[in-house]
Amino acid sequence: MMHNNNDKSLTQIETNGVEQIPDHERTAGPTDLFRLIFGGANTFATAVLGSFPVLFGLSFQAGVWAIVLGVVLGSIILAPMGLFGPLNGTNNAVSSGAHFGVHGRIVGSFLSLLTAIAFFSLSVWSSGDALIGGAKRLIGVPETDLSLGLAYGLFALLVLTVCIYGFRFMLWVNRIAVWAASLLFLLGIVAFAPTFDSQFAGTVGLGQPGFWAAFIGAALVAMSNPISFGAFLGDWSRYIPRNTPKRRIMLAVIAAQLATLIPFLFGLATATIVAIKAPDYIAANNYVGGLLAVSPGWFFLPVCLIAVIGGMSTGTTSLYGTGLDMSSVFPRVLSRVKATLLIGVLSIAFIFIGRFAANLVQSVSTFAVLIITCTTPWMVIMIIGLLVRRGFYCPDDLQVFTRGETGGRYWFSHGWNWRGLGAWIPSALVGLCFVNLPGQFVGPLGELAGGIDIGLPVTLGLASVIYLVLLGLFPEPAAVYGPDDPRSKGSSVPIEKPSLRQTA
Repeated sequence: MMHNNNDKSLTQIETNGVEQIPDHERTAGPTDLFRLIFGGANTFATAVLGSFPVLFGLSFQAGVWAIVLGVVLGSIILAPMGLFGPLNGTNNAVSSGAHFGVHGRIVGSFLSLLTAIAFFSLSVWSSGDALIGGAKRLIGVPETDLSLGLAYGLFALLVLTVCIYGFRFMLWVNRIAVWAASLLFLLGIVAFAPTFDSQFAGTVGLGQPGFWAAFIGAALVAMSNPISFGAFLGDWSRYIPRNTPKRRIMLAVIAAQLATLIPFLFGLATATIVAIKAPDYIAANNYVGGLLAVSPGWFFLPVCLIAVIGGMSTGTTSLYGTGLDMSSVFPRVLSRVKATLLIGVLSIAFIFIGRFAANLVQSVSTFAVLIITCTTPWMVIMIIGLLVRRGFYCPDDLQVFTRGETGGRYWFSHGWNWRGLGAWIPSALVGLCFVNLPGQFVGPLGELAGGIDIGLPVTLGLASVIYLVLLGLFPEPAAVYGPDDPRSKGSSVPIEKPSLRQTA
């Protein structure tokens, strides 16, 4: 728990960037990490993902199993990514320098940056659409470009304000959002229980052609949601003390993802109702429109509130990381606040241009999936590296690039570790080749699995194999291992002394 989250700390702008967080400021706990993760996913965007089993033709019961399988597998893969923040006191992109080199960690920074901008844009668009759609049916607000633009602008400015104030203010927002959004989703049980049919059969049953393709596809969609958080966990967990039990941190990550079954199953259950009462919306892949069409009149207000609360939570957890990542790439030019303001303004401009001038909403959705496919092998390499190093890191040496220096444990070949990069590049490229998003993006090998999008499992497996092979063939320097590790014998003493490093 936060111990100093008083009014004064809430209204103070956070000045910490990617440099190591001092011990006396690391007062967060696993419960805070739970709130931030769950708050960032407890939104309509997750409910939309929950509707995919119905869009794929599955029954309600098969959809439940597919979602649970995907969320559980994804949360288990995600859990170790919450450990880097407490270990190193910085975000995951900077921590990745231990495995990609202090220059190679720029890969993680740009992956995080692109992912955050994509999800920030999608959260503003989906929340704005849901807010105006609900308000139209509640009080007759016209659904025009002007009203949508005002909603987008309001969301974006609120999110940007929270992110500029920083971690503690964001944590306070999510403390409220987690409970409020959860209660509103649970209120949906009252709204839709009279018309819900748990025996909804779908169009593809067990034993019929295409069932397993639909089931695996739905499970992978659900699995992509936890994995999409991998790059951001260090942004929030870096305020957790280093001596916090690792099991508690990992359990908090898993519990937060399991809690997202609330919006997932809300989306699944309501999608079955839409499929029966308003099938044209399912045919058009317009779940939010269908939800508004079948909702009872009194539920439009909760829909608007979920849109506002969920948009704030997802937007802040996404945009907050962009400031950190951009300030880490240009540490001498941009502070966290300046970087957040710069990226926020550019993102807001992109939101309006992408929605009204270039109609990029679908393209950004596709881009978000492709970025996750590229981020997944990066995560796998970091997790394997964490296990191989037995949890040993030197936080000071990870900051070499930030301080404009050379040398240190993670200098490798001029700041690049080609073992990590050599595993990530081919894995990401091959994973993209297997992506299959009908009507959006189909890779050259996307049809090999009978139309199933297997990009994620392919890139997961390939990155694991290649990285382990490279580590076996080309062992890393002894200095990267802990002092009690037998593999550290022969490491040079000067590498442990920051004073002997040179300024770049």
